[in-house]
Amino acid sequence: MANISFSQSKLNQFLKPSDTLNTSRRNAVIITEASMATLTLVGLNQLWYADYPKSKFHTLNDNNQWLQMDKLGHVFSAYQLGRLGANTLHWSGVSKQDQLIYGSTIGVAFLTVVEVFDGYSEEWGFSWGDMAANVTGAGLYVGQELLWKEQRFTIKYSFHRTDYAPQNPEVLGNGFSEEFLKDYNGQTYWLSINLHAFFKESKIPSWLNVALGYGAEGMISGSNTNDNDVVQEQNPYRQFYLSLDLDLTRIKTNSHVLRTIFDVFNVIKVPFPALEFNDKNGIKFHGIYF
Repeated sequence: MANISFSQSKLNQFLKPSDTLNTSRRNAVIITEASMATLTLVGLNQLWYADYPKSKFHTLNDNNQWLQMDKLGHVFSAYQLGRLGANTLHWSGVSKQDQLIYGSTIGVAFLTVVEVFDGYSEEWGFSWGDMAANVTGAGLYVGQELLWKEQRFTIKYSFHRTDYAPQNPEVLGNGFSEEFLKDYNGQTYWLSINLHAFFKESKIPSWLNVALGYGAEGMISGSNTNDNDVVQEQNPYRQFYLSLDLDLTRIKTNSHVLRTIFDVFNVIKVPFPALEFNDKNGIKFHGIYF
């Protein structure tokens, strides 16, 4: 028991953010992030883009596809990658200004390179809509830090499996791990709003949020016209949600281990009852919504 307690104490101390610049931590963060980004991009280039023919650099206007679910995916990714980048620099004791300049922009930098890859692929193209979404996600993080020095609005994600993926598994994924990333029908993006941050004198728990969600269903391919290998017709429609959520990062604890765990899992919307509003079914109540 003494050894376990000692190990937990060391881990807790390791995860505690540095009050001043810790050069070794900062260097470790930079090397780790650069290595992971490089390996990911090399992997994408070899395992994904290599299967499609190359082309001259070109742009693509895909703003009308997937009922803009893909654009919200870019907002979410840029926001969360930027938050991760800033938090890791905070852990190493880097100044707040440098956290925002170098940390919160890591998502935009990474996603821009991916977008350039798209630009040289005959299958896709460089999308200015995607770039606008990337900048929006990073800007949401930076803007709140500059305005309030805290995140009162958080972009979160939830997912449930649907019957649409089996109809076009090449596009929507085959199996949970692929569908989690590809099947926009099962994805919901949430703007999770912390009420206590706006009403600090109230008795509202500091960790309780109200969440506004957006999703879409009935999509078998990106456009409203069917792919050649898709038999069933598409009937896409938008979904809007109202639910509760938890801001795990506002749960008070002296354990830096728990704080780290809460910070990691705060990207996911906590399942709660939800009201759904859509043009197809009107208002629908979900006892628990993922």
